[in-house]
Amino acid sequence: MRCLRVVVLLFMLWLPVTAFAQGAGIEAITIQSAGQGETWSVSLQILAVMTALTLLPAALLMMTAFTRIIVVLAILRQAIGTTNTPSNQILIGLALFLTVYVMSPVLTRINQVALQPYLDEQVGAVQALRAAAAPLRAFMLAQTREKDIGLFLNIADAPPVERPQDVPFSVLVPAFMTSELETAFQIGFIVFLPFLIIDLVVASTLMSMGMLMLSPMLISLPFKIMLFVLVDGWALIMGTLAGSFYPG
Repeated sequence: MRCLRVVVLLFMLWLPVTAFAQGAGIEAITIQSAGQGETWSVSLQILAVMTALTLLPAALLMMTAFTRIIVVLAILRQAIGTTNTPSNQILIGLALFLTVYVMSPVLTRINQVALQPYLDEQVGAVQALRAAAAPLRAFMLAQTREKDIGLFLNIADAPPVERPQDVPFSVLVPAFMTSELETAFQIGFIVFLPFLIIDLVVASTLMSMGMLMLSPMLISLPFKIMLFVLVDGWALIMGTLAGSFYPG
């Protein structure tokens, strides 16, 4: 068995050497740009795809509606008092699906102006990326406050811009993230207030009855859950979050 493992290992090491000796990688895709062709080998394609996949979580957090939604849902869970219910997986799943619904006009526009022309070989990769950035930029600008853009322009020591479309992505992305966090905490404050009032009423009642050893959270939790169910809280929260985004 040990000899077999050694043979397999040597065979796996021999394959790349043989490929290199025969003259480099396998040609798979040729990109035509301005009358000139560029051929990408399979290894370069795999490297590009893996790099893009590693950047997808950062893009999801920094350039979509996901951050605002997940922060509000986390504050809601904290306000109700159920520390692990719903679980993190459920909250992330809800946030992902609601993000898809909110971003669907943007994704549809990107598909129309960038992805389909690129697949039909009407535009090159660079032109497709620029076309895809325009709808995403419009969505982010619609949610971003001017003061946040000015803040990051000052931090980057960049000159003032005449139009919102001239804001560079290196400034727009952190400004959008800051605005999203501020908006999420504003919504979370409004969501937190009714449950805070229930906690205060229950705590005052227990103190007036002399029941100081009984935890107010234990008594207020059923009332908060009942209130949330009676007002159809999940539908109210989802509708409010979806309606809090301005169209790009």
